[in-house]
Amino acid sequence: MKKLFVHFIPVVISFIWLITECQTFNPITLKGPDFLKFYMILVLGFYLSVFIVKLLGEKFTQTTFYFLMGIGALGIIKLIWGIMLGKPVGFLTMILIAELIIAFLLMGWTSNDQRKQ
Repeated sequence: MKKLFVHFIPVVISFIWLITECQTFNPITLKGPDFLKFYMILVLGFYLSVFIVKLLGEKFTQTTFYFLMGIGALGIIKLIWGIMLGKPVGFLTMILIAELIIAFLLMGWTSNDQRKQ
């Protein structure tokens, strides 16, 4: 439950920013720069919470990977939406590639934790 709360904090913060700055609750409808700000707050906050959990010596759970998949799915949906509209999606593509690399690193850490037991 504690891990769920720690991972939920960046989601709440990013949605509070979304509501106060953009007056919407739907991040898909945002234009490029606003979506990138929202997405960076979400991604950086989530990975900060992941590293805090790791530094506290806790193990990664399925909840961590569900949050990771949800954030990645949001980015991929927006990427497809931008491609369909013919908009430039270079920064989002770079963020998604970096997110994919970090996800593989997290999976490697998880498998190492399981081997130690």
